[in-house]
Amino acid sequence: MKNLSRAKFASSFSSVAALYAAVRPGYPNELFNLLEEAAPCPLQHATVLDIGAGTGIATGLMLERGAHVVAVEPGDGMAAQLRMTHPEVPLVRADGNALPLRNDTADFVTYAQSWHWVDPLQSVQEAERVLRVGGTLGVWWNLPDTTVPWLAEQQTRLRKRIAHYQAFDVTGTAAYAIASASSSFEVITRTLRWTRQISLDLHLANLSSLSYFSVLAPDERRSILLSERTEISKWFPDLTVNEAYRTEMTIAVKRR
Repeated sequence: MKNLSRAKFASSFSSVAALYAAVRPGYPNELFNLLEEAAPCPLQHATVLDIGAGTGIATGLMLERGAHVVAVEPGDGMAAQLRMTHPEVPLVRADGNALPLRNDTADFVTYAQSWHWVDPLQSVQEAERVLRVGGTLGVWWNLPDTTVPWLAEQQTRLRKRIAHYQAFDVTGTAAYAIASASSSFEVITRTLRWTRQISLDLHLANLSSLSYFSVLAPDERRSILLSERTEISKWFPDLTVNEAYRTEMTIAVKRR
């Protein structure tokens, strides 16, 4: 594990794309309400570049709000899954460091659970280039809400057992990185807390869809998941898990 690169972690999603689409959480309606409140225009009829679109979880939710979404996804497995889920969505095979798109073409550039895979400076410069004046860059992550005791305990266990666990979490520096990269953006941050109830099996499948798990040897992954099943069932003996999330948002409006 110690010699694995960031690119290796990112490419690991190709092997779990179908699982990712099936078990990863979506995003609460309030997130998109906040995005629209900060932006000069609503998502309805807006042109959105969803960068690192993955299997299309955020893409689909923005489509439901009437947005015209272009999905940008570099990974083979994730792109194939997105094509199956949203065949009507234009798909560009690229990443946020170098967008093969014209200047001043987008109302929104979004990174749902994906900005930690790109270079902060390059991605901000590219977002600034493709956004119209008044356009909005939105980046967000669903994270375990560690104010909830069972999740705090789980995160401690996983950090002890998995090398590089959460090594690429940049949520705390996103606002600073965007403001430092360009003076054109007015930056705000928001935090949402929400929950979903799922089966213990789905919770464990969700864990296994994380890149930190997908790069593990099968025996090591299986051992950790079996251990987690034992620990979590102590909290949820009926095997229905109340997953609690903290969604961290950084919203930046291009003012000039």
